Amino acid sequence: MFSSLSLFIGRRFSRAKQRNKMVSFISLSSTLGIMVGVAVIIIGLSAMNGFERELKDRVLSVISHGEFEGVKEPILDWQSVVTQAEKHPEVEAAAPYVRLTALAEKGSQLKAIEVRGIDPVQEEKVSNLNQYIERDVWDNFAAGSKQVILGQGVASLLGVEQGDYLTLMIPSIGSASKVQAPKRVRVQVAGLLTLNGQIDHNLALVPLADAQQYAKLNQGVTGVSLKVSDVLNATQIVRESGNTLDVYVYLRSWLQKYGFLYRDIQLVRTIMYLVMVLVIGVASFNIVSTLMMAVKDRASEIAILRTMGATDGLVKRIFVWQGVFSGVLGSLVGSVIGVAVALNLTQIISALESLIGHKFLSGDIYFVDFLPSQVNVADVMLVSSTAIILSLLATWYPASRASKLNPAAVLSSK
Repeated sequence: MFSSLSLFIGRRFSRAKQRNKMVSFISLSSTLGIMVGVAVIIIGLSAMNGFERELKDRVLSVISHGEFEGVKEPILDWQSVVTQAEKHPEVEAAAPYVRLTALAEKGSQLKAIEVRGIDPVQEEKVSNLNQYIERDVWDNFAAGSKQVILGQGVASLLGVEQGDYLTLMIPSIGSASKVQAPKRVRVQVAGLLTLNGQIDHNLALVPLADAQQYAKLNQGVTGVSLKVSDVLNATQIVRESGNTLDVYVYLRSWLQKYGFLYRDIQLVRTIMYLVMVLVIGVASFNIVSTLMMAVKDRASEIAILRTMGATDGLVKRIFVWQGVFSGVLGSLVGSVIGVAVALNLTQIISALESLIGHKFLSGDIYFVDFLPSQVNVADVMLVSSTAIILSLLATWYPASRASKLNPAAVLSSK
């Protein structure tokens, strides 16, 4: 389709100084429009990739993929529940836990938190909590010492550090007709859980045996947490595994609590693809204006080529190449700028936050307190190729008009 002659002439037309300054301005605008559109879309998609990565690697690595929780009473024979759950081919591991709601008190500061009792050895099978806690703290996290591991956000709010003491006020379970004072437990902060997100601001960890004592569960537990091989299909796996149990339990998966995050990320990604087509499409319309004016500006040159034997197809290809040069240039420069910014997006936003003294993502609201970014080569190729294809389509009508010029009429008017 593209001969070497049409490529040569198209390149000369693109590089040559236009007699009409308006043509030059619109040509530059079309290239800049495509460049900015490509760069912005790549940056936006990279941010969405970053959020999805943090959701999978950070949040889903520390929370339960699924849970079996006792109905109105604790699970007493939790060992058999763990054994039965792990028989499912897609359940990788199971571990017991005790969940409490408590009020953390330090001086005049109060904070409502979720206290989770865990066994460090078994918890490592179902989550990566230990990766966000100092190793020696995790290894020495044992029952009997009244220890607690606080989320970094909770510790900052209460103004406590590692080694400090605080009080946990745990509701007492009793008759519904009687109001009982909460149980007060003085504990020492053994370490901090640093996830840089929402979990940091509402979670505290205590040893499993201590939590059983605080909640008066004896050897029972609140529930059993699961780790599954296919996190996106966790609901179905939890349901299938739960149906094999001999005890009556509630079935929960991470999708019930955090599923909206994954759905929102996918929705924004879809919108970004739509915006990509619209933004680059609008920029490509400038190519139509540029080439239409270029056809008028180059009418005499086209007439001379026609008198020298140039075919309609050759003339079409000349202007197709001229338009593609604008699209390719804008796409390549935009891709380079977009990738460069996306690779350093977290640092750029962090520096901007420090400069203006305002944090865009607050850890007590969002699941991360920074703007993540991950460049996906497939996204870069998709955006670049879309820009080139749309710019190619935009050249078709002006190129057709150029091929229909009457040489005699053009030259006689000069």
